[in-house]
Amino acid sequence: MLIVIQNDPEVPLGAYADYLAELDVPYRLFHPYEEEMLPEAGEVSAAIVLGGAMGVHDTDRHPFLREVNCFIGGAIAQDLPFLGICLGGQLLASLLGAPVTTNSPFGEKGTLPVTLTDDGEADPLFAGIDREFVTFQWHNDSFVVPEGGVLLASSTACPDQAFRYGSNAYGIQFHPEVNREIVANWSSWTEETAARTGQFLAEFDHRAEDYNAASRQLLVNFLRIARLD
Repeated sequence: MLIVIQNDPEVPLGAYADYLAELDVPYRLFHPYEEEMLPEAGEVSAAIVLGGAMGVHDTDRHPFLREVNCFIGGAIAQDLPFLGICLGGQLLASLLGAPVTTNSPFGEKGTLPVTLTDDGEADPLFAGIDREFVTFQWHNDSFVVPEGGVLLASSTACPDQAFRYGSNAYGIQFHPEVNREIVANWSSWTEETAARTGQFLAEFDHRAEDYNAASRQLLVNFLRIARLD
């Protein structure tokens, strides 16, 4: 069984819920911020950990993150197929000993290009995805690829966009799961981003076809890695 861990009520599974339904892949959604207990890593087939407005260093304010970290640690030990998105990727990197910078100079917002490395082009997570593809960014913090990890993608603004650790654990800085509704909601979070809502939506709409194609393919690839396709 695939599980999805949602860390923030404002950061849902979005378009990926639609794709999973379309692909007829069952999954269970967990909300640890509502004190919902997570399973042991050995009890599941694969896991996706979503993002959140909090950061990896915010465990005192968001103690449920300790349980999420415990699950991720088990996933690493079990070599569980794992996809960490934004905060999920940062938690993975941090547990593997890599620095995660709060309010990083590498923060990004908007519909922006990402470029695969040679290793990324050869990696099954990015099979069928162009070397330069468009995705959605919404992060103030950023990770560094952990020791022993493989850099898979970069962007002009943020050098470490995606990595693989071992054979099955992936951390990505970008958001392949969003839809237009999520973009509009996130844009409203601060006065500065609210003033740019029209810009964020126009850019997303302009590249929606390319964004959706790459995002769906990434999910299909992850399910194939997890043998859930």
